[in-house]
Amino acid sequence: MKYYSTNKQAPLASLEEAVVKGLAGDKGLYMPEHIRPLDKDTISGLKNKSFHEIACTAAQAFFGEDIEPETLDAIVRDTLSFETPVVPVRDNIYSLELFHGPTLAFKDVGGRFMARLLGYFIKKEGLKQVNVLVATSGDTGSAVANGFLGVPGIHVYVLYPKGKVSPIQECQFTTLGQNITALEVDGTFDDCQALVKSAFMDEELNRHMKLTSANSINVARFLPQSFYYFNAYAQLDKIGKADQLIVSVPSGNFGNITAGLFAHRMGLPIKRFVAANNRNDVFLEYLHTGVYTPRPSVPTIANAMDVGDPSNFARILDLYGKNGNPHAEISQLISGYRFTDEEIGATMKQVYNETGYVLDPHGACGYQALIDNKLAPNETGLFLETAHPTKFKGTVDKILDADIEIPAKLKAFMQGEKQSVGMEKDFETFKSYLLAQ
Repeated sequence: MKYYSTNKQAPLASLEEAVVKGLAGDKGLYMPEHIRPLDKDTISGLKNKSFHEIACTAAQAFFGEDIEPETLDAIVRDTLSFETPVVPVRDNIYSLELFHGPTLAFKDVGGRFMARLLGYFIKKEGLKQVNVLVATSGDTGSAVANGFLGVPGIHVYVLYPKGKVSPIQECQFTTLGQNITALEVDGTFDDCQALVKSAFMDEELNRHMKLTSANSINVARFLPQSFYYFNAYAQLDKIGKADQLIVSVPSGNFGNITAGLFAHRMGLPIKRFVAANNRNDVFLEYLHTGVYTPRPSVPTIANAMDVGDPSNFARILDLYGKNGNPHAEISQLISGYRFTDEEIGATMKQVYNETGYVLDPHGACGYQALIDNKLAPNETGLFLETAHPTKFKGTVDKILDADIEIPAKLKAFMQGEKQSVGMEKDFETFKSYLLAQ
């Protein structure tokens, strides 16, 4: 399988090149030349398979031309050490709980899969060291750092906005040491992401060190997130609730919903998608106007979605731009909603009081978007609960007037000592730091 750039100005790349480079030479994002559909019998048979078997089926469609089956199976098996259960919340609305992995966030699958795939390529090609740059608004940093922790031949630099991630999230990537370095940037997530992209384009820096990204701009990070959608469909199909499925996705950098759109292109029968935004609503504005206008992000209590220029929007445009009118096709398949901090808090409190279910701020956006979407009686709503509520314990406890228990996995991170390097948001400072490594 070859991969092309969304900007169409870079040479085609192999899977290995796309994974190791991360970003194409023309600053575009890599896309597979074709998306292999799964036949109806395969999809209807998913309900009888394990999560590992479902993930292998999807992974084979994406990566099977480039990786031998036994190796791909081992990578998937090593990636999936946990389940992602579908949980009923009320009436015909279900939560897909994606927070049962090592860092209690949905990005664990993408982070772990990419770490193992990149490790495979490093060993195969005898590369000495690859340096992974990752910008995070919260959960990406922890998932990637823990996925790559101790992997030979790889050093990870996590760039995060100072004071704009939750304390527990910060603990998950600043206390690890070993081959993980945390860079505390005096700016926003968009500033961190801009530093990463600029680093890839700098010739001097790339001569000095081999760089790649573990953000969802990397195909090995976002494509495995499609496993979630196939597994969720299988669980709902098993209980007769998969027909007329509406999926609501808390959306920040749009890697997660893009993975869902790829699953849809592969034949997964999702009726429509809902992109749930916080106050950073450039995608919703695009749906309404047809014009994409990125702008600086603003901080919210759903901080992992505080993105003002979502990278993966380029992939969505490319996916539906073949007929020359992507806006019409995108608007038909995806609707959008926007929620303020006050509305997010009100949703969390109402659901907790009425059902006992604890939403985190991001899942609350996904849930409320289904409510506002006004599901028909025959439709099933599924929202993605992307992180464990205790990752935002201060916010959640205050809103719910509760003291939610911290899982043992998170307590272990909180006992570590913070190790981070302060960093200004200008590129020359960042470049000088990397050149000194």
